[in-house]
Amino acid sequence: MDFESKLIPILREGIEIVKMISFKKLKEALAKKHPDHEAVFIAKIAGALVNTIFGAPPHEEPFAVFARNHANLIAHEQTKLGAMLEELRIPLTDALRIQSLCDHQEGQDSTATLQQAQALGILLADRDLPLPHSFIELVRKLGSAFGLLLPPLPNTDSATTH
Repeated sequence: MDFESKLIPILREGIEIVKMISFKKLKEALAKKHPDHEAVFIAKIAGALVNTIFGAPPHEEPFAVFARNHANLIAHEQTKLGAMLEELRIPLTDALRIQSLCDHQEGQDSTATLQQAQALGILLADRDLPLPHSFIELVRKLGSAFGLLLPPLPNTDSATTH
């Protein structure tokens, strides 16, 4: 149990990195599609879409109000998520499945989130469930590529003789 209690927060951190990368990608795609909207508006739409993907509706103001006021636009863009995030389908699939696994360990059922992701054209149904280690490696590579994580530094303990 001690191993699991340390692993779940690490996996959840990886899920957050996939969310951040998805957010960046959606912001870019939405800015191109809606050049007449301000960057703050685009960021809020992107955030609402990421929340939708991961089954985390906003409960805090002003995000909940924004989501309600722009429900039609969010719903419209939701139908395009599969295409907008095409190149992230593998990490998104893995993150959603890992999230479901973590939720299950914590007594929550996130089957509906997986079903919705499949309906939105995001989830790769035939992809195997990732092992925690391979998910963390994938997240590290992606996080580094997107400038969200620094690549691991080589071990320099033996070279610290000044």
